[in-house]
Amino acid sequence: MVLGFRSAARPRASSTVRVGFVLHVMQVAGAEMLVAETVRRLAGRIVPTIFCLDAIGALGERLRAEGVEVVCLGRRPGRDWRVAWRLARELRARGVEVVHAHQYTPFFYAALAKLLLFPKSPRLIFTEHGRHYPDIVSRLRRITNRVLLHRSADAINACCAFSADSLHRIDGFPARRVEVIENGIDLSRYNPVTDRIALRRSLGLDPSRYYLACVARFHPVKDHATLLHAFARIAAARDDADLLLAGDGPLRGELEALVERLGITGRVRFLGVRSDVPELLRAVDAFTLTSVSEAASLTLLEAMASRLPVVVTAVGGNPEIVRDGVEGLLVPRRDVAATADAFLCLVGDPAVAAAMGEAGHARVEERYQLSRTINAYWRLYQQLGGRNGENDGSRDL
Repeated sequence: MVLGFRSAARPRASSTVRVGFVLHVMQVAGAEMLVAETVRRLAGRIVPTIFCLDAIGALGERLRAEGVEVVCLGRRPGRDWRVAWRLARELRARGVEVVHAHQYTPFFYAALAKLLLFPKSPRLIFTEHGRHYPDIVSRLRRITNRVLLHRSADAINACCAFSADSLHRIDGFPARRVEVIENGIDLSRYNPVTDRIALRRSLGLDPSRYYLACVARFHPVKDHATLLHAFARIAAARDDADLLLAGDGPLRGELEALVERLGITGRVRFLGVRSDVPELLRAVDAFTLTSVSEAASLTLLEAMASRLPVVVTAVGGNPEIVRDGVEGLLVPRRDVAATADAFLCLVGDPAVAAAMGEAGHARVEERYQLSRTINAYWRLYQQLGGRNGENDGSRDL
């Protein structure tokens, strides 16, 4: 028996499953965008509630406007045990049957809430996305995961083999318990443009120039500094190439100052956060991520779907997505010379670049479609919610 809670019967409406999603904050980022798409695509199949540990976020506000329940749990810095109690009460009040926690800290609090609700506990899914860099966890956390916390999860998965391996090797979760459910994107949003010159002009881009693009938040893990140093070499070798940086973040001021020090102010454009990323990607010539750590980047998949050759660091899940010399080029992290040389290779050989772009599109079409990802989660919701494909609920999206 658990203190402070009475058992509550779970509402059950035909094949509909009550799902609670637990995240840090609903910002515009990979895991959060996946949750938003899951909620939208499974409308009528799930009754969703999104629980944010720290803040609602811009994406959360957008979903609220669409009629989705988004609850902020108001976590304080450090371990805030009150969050587990608040979450447990919210789950009980809403009759949530399946809790889907994205990332480790949300999972930690969801696991505690599940314990508080015993024996009428919801089923729990833990999905791991990106990893910290450097990726170090305490011995206590590793032991706790290995001995206790993994038992609270009814399903554990990761968005790529790299993240799955990290859960086992670094966090101590049993390897046999971790499944890989790969990220995916909506391929229909990245169809070829019919008039590329008109598209470029509508975006304020010069039809005659060569554009490299990076879409990523300005955060140390994305290592824009290496990209800027590499682009300084490219700019010196090619007077027809420019760099476009879409995104924002705490390092923007530092990066703007670095651009000025490198003498490439007229060749680098800071575009801010964009709502037209598909159009932007279809208008440029190549894409890059020089991150020191990545899992399964959605923007990388979007670039490949847009038939762009890519230059990315050989870290995390990147080598699972990009085969070196096939869909793009892999370079070591923080290697300015290798990054510059890779871009110059693409700029200098348009035929090779185009072939890589086509190969990238084919790879996303074959392996990384969003419908495949959400179908896998929907089957989990059905299974754990005790639906087992009732009515036509198992129908693919």
